Amino acid sequence: MRTLAVIPAYNEADTIGPVIAGTQPYVDEVVVVDDGSSDGTAAIARDRGATVVEHVFNTGVGGAVRTGYQYAIRNDAEFVVQVDADGQHDPDRIPDLLEVADDCDMVIGSRYLNGSFEDYPLVRRLGIQFFTTVVNVLGGVDITDVTSGFRVYRVSALREILHTSDSHWAVEQTLEASKRGQRIEEVSVEMPTREEGESQFTLDTFALYPIRMADVIMRVLIFR
Repeated sequence: MRTLAVIPAYNEADTIGPVIAGTQPYVDEVVVVDDGSSDGTAAIARDRGATVVEHVFNTGVGGAVRTGYQYAIRNDAEFVVQVDADGQHDPDRIPDLLEVADDCDMVIGSRYLNGSFEDYPLVRRLGIQFFTTVVNVLGGVDITDVTSGFRVYRVSALREILHTSDSHWAVEQTLEASKRGQRIEEVSVEMPTREEGESQFTLDTFALYPIRMADVIMRVLIFR
């Protein structure tokens, strides 16, 4: 069983080293997708023994993880573990996600199966709940944290759900997986708020959620 970790990173020089070191014991290869960083993230990742794929310019998390998925598919991985570069995801929980992945196609680390989500700003919590509710209703599933980026995929199933949008990629993927009848499970994982950098969730992004959700729905339910 070849397991590969994908870590999307944009200007995460302060945290990428410890994240790589924590992830390496649990996977066969760590792949850092440097999404146009200007702070030395790529160099630090190479020094820590990761495979680095560099984007010339910033595409966003959706574009970075898609590049990582494509690398995993081309290099015959059986499972992909996705880990954020900011230190919010505890690599020591990777074995728990991989254990569940033996019997399903997608495993999501959920903040809503424990109390860690309560520390998130209200706007972010509302956004997570909004997207999760839409996916549950349209996809006929019962999950709690659709926007979580701490995930494991079976690569044979991942081939079928590669997202086309760089915005709200997790929503598109999970909805597509549910419509295809893929097996989705969640594992309770505590995720503290990030200590470095700034969150992407603001009142302005929340106001755009209905428009972006409509785009995701059309991509999955109509065009695909």
